[in-house]
Amino acid sequence: MISSFFGKTKPINYIVLAIVLFLFYFTHLFFALGEQKISQVIGRELVLFIGLLLAVFIVNQIVRTEKATESNSYAMLFFLLLIISFSDELVLDQVIFANFFLLLAFWRILSVKSTRNVKHKIFDASLLISLASLFYDWALAFMLLVFFVIGVYDRKTVKNWLVPFLGISTIFMLTFTVLKVHGSLEFFEEHYQFSLGLFTTKSFFQVLNVKTLIYLILTILVSMLVFVRLRNVSGGKLLLLRIVFLIFILSTGIMLFTPADASPVLITFFPAAVFFTNYFEGIKKEKFQEIALMGSIVLAFALFVFHLN
Repeated sequence: MISSFFGKTKPINYIVLAIVLFLFYFTHLFFALGEQKISQVIGRELVLFIGLLLAVFIVNQIVRTEKATESNSYAMLFFLLLIISFSDELVLDQVIFANFFLLLAFWRILSVKSTRNVKHKIFDASLLISLASLFYDWALAFMLLVFFVIGVYDRKTVKNWLVPFLGISTIFMLTFTVLKVHGSLEFFEEHYQFSLGLFTTKSFFQVLNVKTLIYLILTILVSMLVFVRLRNVSGGKLLLLRIVFLIFILSTGIMLFTPADASPVLITFFPAAVFFTNYFEGIKKEKFQEIALMGSIVLAFALFVFHLN
């Protein structure tokens, strides 16, 4: 039974998902090569594959450490299925790198709930978000999340509100120094464009395609169902999920502000996977769980095959 297999977190789960991601990624690469030779791109593609693989494992560590879900492997499974479903987005190398640093930032942000070493966690999160923005400019929007978490958990400590600026300054000072040495200061002007895709196109569907729109609507519906089901649970988890939902809202907003040919749908996968997992855990009958999981797997691979064609 697939649901029983992923209902635990054992090394075999990591191995199976790593193999699936490897087969999927390099099958996608094979069909996308065109006239290029594999030797010309293999170095870059291996780095991108490792970035995605680490992202899958980081998602699992986040939900386990911060108790955003129960102890199982469903979150990283849903995260992987979303990657497979949106294989057409893997051409955006910079988004893959940005997503890696953003996941680490989200981890530090969610860990603030323990109220220990808050300043260090805020600094780390700000540092990682700034690093992500070097790959994808709109990643800086997640600094709003840092300030939101400060307001929720430790608003009375004035120094906390200043720490994010220190994190941003550290990265940009180091980047400025490196660029100055190499005579490439134009990077800042060329990279931080903050393009507004929603306001520069005539059609909404030039910003979001139908598949992405259905995915976003489905995620919002699932999120609402999860909040309704968990409304009577302890406030700690509910607040944590509200922060995760804010991550999803910010990610969706960034997608709307981004031109269609650079849509960072990948950054929405973590919060979506968390809510899909919480909803899936709420299905009590094992038979229905099995049907839901099999349906998700079949749909993901059907979308992948459709994209290849």
